[in-house]
Amino acid sequence: MPVSPHPNSTVSAPANSDGPGPTTAHSEGLLASERRKPLVVGIGASAGGLEASKRLLDALASDTGMAFILVQHLDPNHESMMVELLASHTVMTVMQAAQDMIIEPDHVYVIPPGSYISVSNGALQLVSPNARHGARLPFDYLLHSLAEDCGERAVAIVLSGTGLDGSLGLVSIKNKRGFVIVQRPEEAGYDGMPRSAIATGKVDRVCSVDSIPAALASRKGELDASGPRVEKPDANSGDDVSQIVDLLRLKTPHDFTLYKPGTLQRRIERRMGLVALNPTGKVNYLALLKSDPNELDLLAKDLLINVTNFFRDPAIFEELATTIIPDMVRNHSLDQPLRIWSAGCSTGEEAYSLAMLFREQITAQQRNIKLQVFASDVDPDAIAVAREGVYPESIASDVSQARLARFFCHEDHVYKVSPELRGAVVFTVQDLLSDPPFSRLDFISCRNLLIYLGPEAQAKVISIFHFALLQNGVLLLGSAETAGDIEGRFDIISKASRLYRSVGHSRSHNYTLGRVVADLARTPPRAGLVQAPSRQAALADLCRRLVLESYAPAAVLINARQECLYTLGPAHRYLRVAQGAPTQDLLAMAAGSLRTKLRSGIQQANQSGKKGFAVRWRGRSRR
Repeated sequence: MPVSPHPNSTVSAPANSDGPGPTTAHSEGLLASERRKPLVVGIGASAGGLEASKRLLDALASDTGMAFILVQHLDPNHESMMVELLASHTVMTVMQAAQDMIIEPDHVYVIPPGSYISVSNGALQLVSPNARHGARLPFDYLLHSLAEDCGERAVAIVLSGTGLDGSLGLVSIKNKRGFVIVQRPEEAGYDGMPRSAIATGKVDRVCSVDSIPAALASRKGELDASGPRVEKPDANSGDDVSQIVDLLRLKTPHDFTLYKPGTLQRRIERRMGLVALNPTGKVNYLALLKSDPNELDLLAKDLLINVTNFFRDPAIFEELATTIIPDMVRNHSLDQPLRIWSAGCSTGEEAYSLAMLFREQITAQQRNIKLQVFASDVDPDAIAVAREGVYPESIASDVSQARLARFFCHEDHVYKVSPELRGAVVFTVQDLLSDPPFSRLDFISCRNLLIYLGPEAQAKVISIFHFALLQNGVLLLGSAETAGDIEGRFDIISKASRLYRSVGHSRSHNYTLGRVVADLARTPPRAGLVQAPSRQAALADLCRRLVLESYAPAAVLINARQECLYTLGPAHRYLRVAQGAPTQDLLAMAAGSLRTKLRSGIQQANQSGKKGFAVRWRGRSRR
């Protein structure tokens, strides 16, 4: 039975291009000030979303001054009754979205069946989903455009639904300093979309539907009062932020002292919102952190800022594939591995993206070059995801069908990295600011990490990269980052792409090495953690590493299950990636005749209680 419209509401049929434009007053308001632009709220839902949407409209006032765009997963082959069903729950104007429709405050725009909806220059745009996207991720599509068009005045609300739609798009919203609200999973009819959104770590509020209007009003008041946000934090909260950072340094393995204050403040306030604390009550939040180790760990994880996807910034990867990597592969010595470092790799997408490009070029040029990709991040949870190498089906929007077929296995609604690709990448937990770096590298990618660090930390990281790169090695930074003072250290390959070539090792190598060692020696000890090494200990450790990497024979450290834990020297000459599922089993990776010698050596070592043994194979002695 049809629901009668609310007596004071307006139900509109789909508009056409001749529909009314914005009023004169509204147009003048848009021109008057950035602050007076309305918040544009994207609402996403699928299964169970209709009831949640009705409750939300019931709770919203009629004069919020915001515009709402509702993306409900619909059958593309049937006419929608969403406008009629929702109109009785609000006095705002409810209408089905149409091409070029101007977005106005206190309006609710509903996605039409069989369409994707986006925002451009304050107007709605409709497109038909192509075969690549299907109709699976319409909310992601909206949020990506909303982030670009509205910036910090964009809001994403994730309601009841199944699947992952919205999880990628809300990351775009946060990257542009927008705001994200998620319905409590326990309250949602279907908790798939809410839980997937929360798992991104980019959510500002998790609350009941009835509490969403208050969260929206708080966000609107914050922006209207402060205007555009800046990096500089509120002076009154600086001491509280410093105390929180000190607590994190003492009680967790992470030191955020050199992070930008504005970044820290925003992330801390986001966590405060998730635990229902007012952003001005940092004293109360500090007390909570002291009494709740779990919240302390959650805050530390949130500050690590894991934002990534496959082939992020496609134009950059296209330039690497066409102009940088072909020359690197063509000019590389066949008897040396090509060594790559993805620093701040997060959950592994960028490291695997680079590995794909290099592997493709090595194959295209038919050069038998060993590829070694090292990928590091300070977050052990992110590294665990990267090592697993399992990603949602939504990566099909970033990875070509040809690469999906070559480098991934599609099973159980996920994509799993192939053994060939997984075997080329070594993931490790590493703090870039304190742990010794990799060395003798041909290429380093570190994108969108420096922007979160202060000037002192940025300079230190660039010095580390210069030390780690071989002469003529290539450094790739994020689009908003630079290598600072490059005189005598780097030449610019492409300013627009932030590509640099390492030079000047003859003059600065020892100086840079000394700086790294000195920084390590000056690192203050943390309560309950291992004391930082002395200068002599740091020098000794670096000396041992350089000698081992350059002159030591191939060596492998294994556990009781014969799994490889660590390798030194040219182990790639003797071990290969086994076919099938990825494995670290030493015997599975060894050649047939070598496998027999290794098995015998392991048995003898176990029986004698020795910690190691040597194997002579093809006239070479390897430990």
